[in-house]
Amino acid sequence: MKRIQYYRYGGPEEMHLETYELPAPRKDEIVVRVKAASINPVDWKVRQGALKFMVRGQFPRAMGSDFSGVVESVGAGVTRFCAGDDVLGTTPPNTSGAFAEKVITKEKRAVKKPTSLSYEDAAILPIVGVTAWLALVSKGHLRAGQRVFVNGAYGGVGQAAVHIAKALGALVAGRVGPGALSDTRAIGADPVLDYLKDIPDDLNKSFDIVFDCNGSLTPRQGDALIKRGGVVIDINPTFSKLMRSLFSRHRKFVFASLGAENLQKVVDLAASGKLPISIGRKATLEKAIALISDLETGRRPKGKAVIVMQ
Repeated sequence: MKRIQYYRYGGPEEMHLETYELPAPRKDEIVVRVKAASINPVDWKVRQGALKFMVRGQFPRAMGSDFSGVVESVGAGVTRFCAGDDVLGTTPPNTSGAFAEKVITKEKRAVKKPTSLSYEDAAILPIVGVTAWLALVSKGHLRAGQRVFVNGAYGGVGQAAVHIAKALGALVAGRVGPGALSDTRAIGADPVLDYLKDIPDDLNKSFDIVFDCNGSLTPRQGDALIKRGGVVIDINPTFSKLMRSLFSRHRKFVFASLGAENLQKVVDLAASGKLPISIGRKATLEKAIALISDLETGRRPKGKAVIVMQ
C-alpha cells in the first residue's frame, strides 16, 4: 500500500508518498480501506512539529486524521464492526495515517457510515463536526432561542457550528472574509459581518455564545459581544489566551474528543440533512502532497479539502 509519510519534522518538502507495509490489527483495532480522507490544519501542524509536546511517535510518521472507507479486517475484541462495513472515523494522534490506501484505527474512534452520506461527505465530519458540537453543546450548553456569534463561520468548523446551532434552535451571526459573505448567508447566518470592517457596536452584549473558530477575535472583542453570563469559546489557544482563561469563568477552550459517542451525534445530524459541509477542493492520493502544500501556504478553499482514492 501507499501512504504519505515523513522522516523528520519540517515543511511541505518533508512529505513523501511511499510504499508501506501495514501491520495486522491489534486488539480493539480495525483496518479500513480508505475511500476518502479530509485534510485539516492539525495534520500539517503535527508534521511541522508544532504539537510534538502532545503528539509522539516513531519516524517515519504517517499523515492524516479523518477518513471514510470500508472495513477490511478487525483485531481481537472488536464487536461493533466486521469486514465489509462502511465506516468513518479518525486516527489516534500518535499514529495518524489517513492519507493512505489503508489505515488502522481504534474501534472506539469510528462509527458506521449512513447510506445517505457519500464517502467524501462522511470523511469531512469527524474533526470539524465534533469540535463544533463540543464547543456549542458540551462547553456552551446551547439552548433553543439563544444567540450565537461564529467567528470564521465559513471554515470547516465554522460551517459545522452554524448548522449545529441552527439545528438546535439558535439564532446565528457570522463573521467571515469578504469572499464568503454570500455563502455564509446561504447557510443561514444572519447577520454576516466582514472581517475587514469593525464589528458594529449595536451587537455588543447580544450573544450567549461567541465561538472563535479561527482565533482572530481579540479578548476585548469577545468580551464585548457576550451577554452577562455568556461564554467565549476558542479552539486556537495562545499563551496569553490560556492565562486569561484561568481568571475568567466566561472564557473556555475546546479540543475535540473524538470518541464514537460524540462522533455518532454529529453523524446522525448529518444523515438527517442538517449538517451539510461544503467541499472546496479534491485531489487523488498521487496529487495530495501538492494540495496539502498549497493549503499550508494559506490558500484555503471555501469548504473542506478532500483526498479521494481512485
